[in-house]
Amino acid sequence: MREVDDELRRDQMTSFWTRWGLWVIGAIVIGLALFGAYLFWQHRQREAAGAEGEQLQAAYDALAAADVKGASVKLAPLATSDRDGYRVLAQFTQADILLQKDNLKGAAAKFAAVAADTSLAQPFRDLALIRQTAAEYDTLKPQVVVERLRAVAVPGNPYFGSAGEMVAVAQLRMNRRDQAGRLFGQIAQDKDVPDTLRQRAVQMAGVLGVDAVTRNEDTKTQ
Repeated sequence: MREVDDELRRDQMTSFWTRWGLWVIGAIVIGLALFGAYLFWQHRQREAAGAEGEQLQAAYDALAAADVKGASVKLAPLATSDRDGYRVLAQFTQADILLQKDNLKGAAAKFAAVAADTSLAQPFRDLALIRQTAAEYDTLKPQVVVERLRAVAVPGNPYFGSAGEMVAVAQLRMNRRDQAGRLFGQIAQDKDVPDTLRQRAVQMAGVLGVDAVTRNEDTKTQ
């Protein structure tokens, strides 16, 4: 019986390899080829990322040497990179160059493009929205500022201080002193807000009748 079973298994294996052997070998070869292609792709990605990093550093070096034209040439291809980090840094730097040239409209357009890019992480988009608003601030109606930054100017948001200050000033321009005072008070009590911004908020809250000094000191003590 054992000999019969062994012979049956041999016949089954022979039949399997006769029917499927080429397919199995082909699948193994294709799998190895795909794996090799993936490793090669990873290698090329690392090389490309390294090259873009060097190009971005070269652009910064050119700016440090006051070679704005040279920096702009190096930034142009990075601004369309498939890598979010390099693309955003390049676009922000391009906008900063326009700000230095007092081209507020052009800078705002650059920031707006980043803010509207849904492929980016939200913190990038929020920062771009804040900087766009800052560049356009003097030309915007106060209500537009309030509506645009409503979702960012809330405690707990990383950009609460900057966004909240612009919203509070916009509320003052609309004669909403109570709302502006409360918002300045919230900024004054936020330990994550930069010190200079918090000090301004304390002063503005005081002018608007909100005692943020004592609360701010209590927060520091705690």
